[in-house]
Amino acid sequence: MSYVPYVPYECYVFANQFFMRITEAIILAGGMGTRLREAVADVPKPMAPIGNRPFLAYLLDDLKIQKIQRVVLSVGYQYEVIQNYFGNHYKGIQISYSIENQPLGTGGGIRLALNECMQENVFILNGDTFFKVNLSKLSAFHHRTQADLSIALKKMSHFDRYGIVQTQGNQIIQFEEKKYCLEGYINGGIYALNKNFFSKQNLPEKFSFEKEILERALGDYCAFKGAADAYFMDIGIPADYFQFQKDFQL
Repeated sequence: MSYVPYVPYECYVFANQFFMRITEAIILAGGMGTRLREAVADVPKPMAPIGNRPFLAYLLDDLKIQKIQRVVLSVGYQYEVIQNYFGNHYKGIQISYSIENQPLGTGGGIRLALNECMQENVFILNGDTFFKVNLSKLSAFHHRTQADLSIALKKMSHFDRYGIVQTQGNQIIQFEEKKYCLEGYINGGIYALNKNFFSKQNLPEKFSFEKEILERALGDYCAFKGAADAYFMDIGIPADYFQFQKDFQL
C-alpha cells in the first residue's frame, strides 16, 4: 500500500473567515458490545458486522469522504481484532492506536488518545454511532466560536433512550435525564475539542467524559445544531443494529 503523507493543517474560508480545518479524529472504539451479544459474536462493538464489513469501516468511509487525513483509534477490549483488520492505513487515512491497558472511561480514553494527536483541535466520535455531521461546518463553527469544546446535537422526536440537551443560543444550559420526549435535542456524540482541553482540569486517571465533564460545566461549551436533521444511528442495541443494515440496504 502506498504511503499518503499527512498534511496537518488545511486553510479554508467560511463566512469570509479563514480557519484551519480539522483533519484529525479520535474514534472511541473500546466498547465491548454487551447489549449486542444476542445479535453479534464476541467482538468489540465497532467491529459488529454490517454485510461483510465491520461497522467501523462505514465510519472511516465517511471520514474519508469528509477529507479526514488521520484517525486515532481509542481501543481496549480485544483491540487486536481491530488492529489486525485495519492496520495503520485505510483508504489513504493514517491510523494510529491508543491502547487502554485497563478501562479508563470515556474521558480517560479521550485524554490518553489526545497524546497521539498532532493538531490543535480534533474531532471525537463514538465507534458505535453513525451521525452524518458535516465536519467542515462543525470545524468552522468551532473556530468561529473559539470554543474549547463544541458538541454536535441531533434533533429527535418521540424518544426515551437518550437524555435531553437544553440550549440557549449556542450554549448548553442543561442535560436532562432519559425520559420520554415528544421532541428535543440529544448529544449526538460528535465533538470538536481543543487538544489542551484536559490540561486545564484536575481529573483522575479514569473518568466519564459525559458525567465528569459535560454535566459539570454547563454553559462552558458550544452547541452545534447544524447537523440536527442529519442521519443518526446508534447500534448499541440489536433493533438499531439491524435497522442500520436495512438503511444501508445490506
